[in-house]
Amino acid sequence: MRGLMQDAPLTIDTIFRHAEQHHGDVPIVTNNPGGKVRSSYGEWADRTRRLGGVLDSLGISADGRVGTFAWNSARHLELYFAAPCTGRVLHTLNVRLFPEQLTYIANHAEDEVVFVDRTVLHLLWPLIDTMKTVQHVVVMDDGGDNEIPDDPRVLDYETLLAQAQAVDFHTTDENAAASMCYTSGTTGNPKGVVYSHRSTVLHTMAVISPNGFGIGVEDVAMPVVPMFHANAWGIAQAAPAAGAAMVFPGAMMQPKALADLIIDEHVTFTAGVPTIWQGVLPHLAGREHVLRKIGCGGSAVPKALSEAYKEQVGLPIYQAWGMTETHPVASGGTLAARYADADEETKAGQRARAGLPLFGLEARIVDADTLEPQAWDDTATGELQVRGPWCAAEYYNPDPGTVLSTPDGWMKTGDVAAMDGFGNIRIADRTKDLIKSGGEWISSVDLENAIMSHPKVAEAAVVGIPHPKWDERPLACVVLKSGETATEQEILDHLAPLVAKWWMPDAVEFIDEVPKTSVGKFSKKDLRTRFAEYPIQG
Repeated sequence: MRGLMQDAPLTIDTIFRHAEQHHGDVPIVTNNPGGKVRSSYGEWADRTRRLGGVLDSLGISADGRVGTFAWNSARHLELYFAAPCTGRVLHTLNVRLFPEQLTYIANHAEDEVVFVDRTVLHLLWPLIDTMKTVQHVVVMDDGGDNEIPDDPRVLDYETLLAQAQAVDFHTTDENAAASMCYTSGTTGNPKGVVYSHRSTVLHTMAVISPNGFGIGVEDVAMPVVPMFHANAWGIAQAAPAAGAAMVFPGAMMQPKALADLIIDEHVTFTAGVPTIWQGVLPHLAGREHVLRKIGCGGSAVPKALSEAYKEQVGLPIYQAWGMTETHPVASGGTLAARYADADEETKAGQRARAGLPLFGLEARIVDADTLEPQAWDDTATGELQVRGPWCAAEYYNPDPGTVLSTPDGWMKTGDVAAMDGFGNIRIADRTKDLIKSGGEWISSVDLENAIMSHPKVAEAAVVGIPHPKWDERPLACVVLKSGETATEQEILDHLAPLVAKWWMPDAVEFIDEVPKTSVGKFSKKDLRTRFAEYPIQG
């Protein structure tokens, strides 16, 4: 016997129509160098339909890749929906990638057009002739002063929009590709992840659920996480689906500008990587706000940072976990109710965890080689693996030998984790960042958290350095807060009661800044290269 329910496809145009029909008066704000631009979902919907007509007039093929090279803005949101709702595939290009990576990604995805903010046009235009399939470059004037090239391939966004006819959106294949994002390529070439309409709609439902970000019609959502980084963690679809107002930082990504936007536009929900919130904290601390949740992910949230927000802003950072390959939000939540009677240290520890898998996904920890399950006792660690309808099964045209899924259908994450009896996830490290000393593993993340609890420390990254006897030993790279001074011994004395003796770093290097990846994570690869010949003695 079969159910007697309607079989409606899960497609992104349903999100678009819901926002258009029911939330047309809800505001959208973009902060540009020349000032704020205000619109509404109603205006956005009209422009998005005409943008669909632009894609037709440019001759973009039926499933052509539509590249974007832009900050978070209402225009970028128009592209987020016009491309997939006309059957094309949105492809966000990361404005912080190295030139050779941008060329590789645009050619690998076979982008036919790139929509570019004028403020970053100078980064893209010198590469255009290396992008073999790009036929058009559409400039979105966001207040930048970069010269616009006199070239027939270069077109103006607003001129095209004014000349275009609005189109109807009606997609029927929920398994068709909707958008593409590429991993940041810390090892090998960047890898393409292709999201479907179905995966996007299901991920959207999870993100607006209370155990996710809980975005609702009364919220004002500000995605600080870039729209070129894993689809802005789904916020660009979740806010229109929920009818939440949206605030976009545009090119104004300075910490004070972000803090002012949170205050002035009455933002209730925002999200970004830890390094963003480290910079914003001094500009937000002590000011009146209406924030109810600050989402954070991309890398482990330092416990000290979360607790600093609790003390100085009035709410701790909400830690979620995911990756480009999981759309990206896969887990979140603190299980606070289950620990209501616990001491403050236990509660703080819970807030620093990655939480439970969101409903719809499953997670396990296993021995990476044998796939032997590890105990959920919060002690045993293994590779975290996940499966579910918004997890990638494979990469787009991967390099030979690249395998994402296990033989039994779970997605390999490369993260090392432990799980407690509830399945609450504690990320221990990335596989490649673990330090193997004398045959035993040391968690760089745990060491970093301990170092960053020192009141003089702003940032810390720990990497493994080759050692003649122990294979590897930890080197602590420490950035002090402005105006502070400290010695190596002071840092080691602080660590001594917090970690096992054999975990203690063999040396401490004070550096000006921890290098960052294109999405704001600590780039330990750069530190390992920089200190590869570090003189640790046997």
